[in-house]
Amino acid sequence: MAAAQDAPLQTLFLPFATGVLPWPQGPVLFLRAREGWPLREQAAPAQLVCVQSFQPFAQALERGGWEVRDEAALEASAEKYPLVLVLPPRQRDEARALLARALERVAPGGVLVACQSNNEGARSGESDLQLLAGLGGKLTKNHCRVFWTAPLAGSHDETLRRRWAALDASRPIVDGRFHSRPGVFAWDRIDPASALLAEQLPADLAGRGADLGAGWGYLSAEVLARCPKVAALDLYEAESRALALARRNLADSRAQLDFRWHDVTAGIDGRYDFIVSNPPFHTPAREDRPDIGQRFIAVAAQALRPGGRLFMVANRHLPYEQILNDSFGQVRVAAERDGFKVIVGTRGGRA
Repeated sequence: MAAAQDAPLQTLFLPFATGVLPWPQGPVLFLRAREGWPLREQAAPAQLVCVQSFQPFAQALERGGWEVRDEAALEASAEKYPLVLVLPPRQRDEARALLARALERVAPGGVLVACQSNNEGARSGESDLQLLAGLGGKLTKNHCRVFWTAPLAGSHDETLRRRWAALDASRPIVDGRFHSRPGVFAWDRIDPASALLAEQLPADLAGRGADLGAGWGYLSAEVLARCPKVAALDLYEAESRALALARRNLADSRAQLDFRWHDVTAGIDGRYDFIVSNPPFHTPAREDRPDIGQRFIAVAAQALRPGGRLFMVANRHLPYEQILNDSFGQVRVAAERDGFKVIVGTRGGRA
């Protein structure tokens, strides 16, 4: 799922490639790390600690020989680093919280370096880091902006850092029915596409099902609320931050649940009576990728039992008809609203 040309990753290493900043001898922490040639050119696997919650990116890093930790493992450690690299996300509260937590990991005399693309909040990110800890410099290239602190000696605004570190904390949404946090998909609301799909779920769904791209758990919760004969549900989600929320939101479920941190495009195990999905069509790097949704459809068809049904929702313009017709014996549009369409595909063969 990673972009072929990762401009923010390339630009992040520009200060080191040009000699503006020295590369340290000690260990380096890389938050929201991504694999790519700029990383391999600058760092050695034994020196770098990567943190990445998006499973396809984490797997790519591991295949490249890098050490990958999850956020919980990082929080359990008190280790500090002479250099902390960050690729902040687009969502402002999530990005501020990440910068604040990154700052906490910088050793005395160390430097924090961050990079964002111009259309993903680079100017805001630069202003935020300046407000939080002051700027030591900046460079622009590849329609991106890389910015960094001067060597830090505890002179940052600690009150602000603590406040920002809590900005992406889990909180109740939808009148307290669910919990979510900034940065996950549709974090503070029920996504209208998912709501449309939930309205079309038949009450006779039964047996074992799966939710592909489960997010923070809304569709799975609706399946269990509307379909009392469902006995088991597997939730597949590539973003571990979202999956942790789903686990919390469905903690009191009556059904057997399995929460799987997994890239659906790599295929799934199991034979299902039904599958629900609101598939993504871009990566966390904001690259437009309708082929991801097409792959979700193909994987769902392979995982369904004969006669099993896929219930999915998509933007009306997305090119899914061909793969749906190729993968399912019957395909119908069950509903359309606000630019979305709900599609039901039934796998051929005996039920």
